[in-house]
Amino acid sequence: MSLPALPDIFGNYVLGDFNEVVSPPNIDWLPQTAGWYVVAAVLIAWTSHKLWLRLQYWYRNRYRKEASNRLRQLGNSATAAAQINSLLKLTALAAFSRQQVASLSGHDWARFLNAQCEQPSFNQDQCQILALGIYQKQTLERATAEQLIAASLTWIEQHKNRHDD
Repeated sequence: MSLPALPDIFGNYVLGDFNEVVSPPNIDWLPQTAGWYVVAAVLIAWTSHKLWLRLQYWYRNRYRKEASNRLRQLGNSATAAAQINSLLKLTALAAFSRQQVASLSGHDWARFLNAQCEQPSFNQDQCQILALGIYQKQTLERATAEQLIAASLTWIEQHKNRHDD
């Protein structure tokens, strides 16, 4: 037995005269007016400017991170005060001009360090250690060394450099 042949019009005979629905053209995702291009250009320029400023800030202050890392690696030894002092001197040379920093020593050096922060980082005893630490090779007490390192870290993070406005 064979199957009967299918009619030419198959399905619902009532729908035979309907035409297929034509879909609308695809909607363009790009803005249609020039104003949106201006807004996009302004946003791109503003974002690029902020990114450039952030990059400059990072580049100018990368010495702070390096100095902080070196300071955290220092241990308490007979030369701890001298090492902290030389690290602070290197940091100050990166932040300020050589003419301002190179000739400073002793109490002038300690006053200079405290003058660069809104609130002095070093107390009187720490200033004395910084002023005389290069010349006196004595081992600092553990608590004193930790306080000096903490004050030095505070100075490294908070001092104003020549780039700060």
